[in-house]
Amino acid sequence: MRRGRNEEPGSVRLSLGEIRVRATVGDRRRGQLLVGPTVIPCALGAGGIVIAKREGDGGSPRGRFRLRGGAYRPDHLGVRPRTALPLRATRPEDGWCDDRRDRRYNRPIRLPAPGVSAESMWRGDGLYDVVIDLDYNRAPIRKGRGSAIFLHIARDGYRPTEGCVALARADLLRLLRRLGPRTHLRIG
Repeated sequence: MRRGRNEEPGSVRLSLGEIRVRATVGDRRRGQLLVGPTVIPCALGAGGIVIAKREGDGGSPRGRFRLRGGAYRPDHLGVRPRTALPLRATRPEDGWCDDRRDRRYNRPIRLPAPGVSAESMWRGDGLYDVVIDLDYNRAPIRKGRGSAIFLHIARDGYRPTEGCVALARADLLRLLRRLGPRTHLRIG
């Protein structure tokens, strides 16, 4: 990778302003992430790209979202991925509340959380080895409008997500080097 004039060796290159996701013609569950002239295959929600996202609909929300930062699983990656985004190491007790009845809806939560529906961020399948919060339904949070919308690692064959955007592990790790706090992801 070439460094810019003012960059130190090992530093992260200037971050991108916007990256874009569009659905693949003929299969709304698959997409393409556009980074300038580069096209990267990705998985979308089983419901495709939706305008009016609802909890559990399987749709990826249409819109422009700030990348809030995220997490990585240190025992699977070994080292923190290179990025200008804030990233923290995931712990086994990390979860994300998807229970629209709970005051912590669409927020990080500590597990176990008896009586509360929550997704574990410490997954055995590797999908959340790197996970970026897309800032969907976060300010203000509207109960039932969807939670845990992330950029994360794709399943084999780019099988559909529950509403997230997912990339091959190598593609996501490479892309992270170009993402920063001012980067936005446009879906649709």
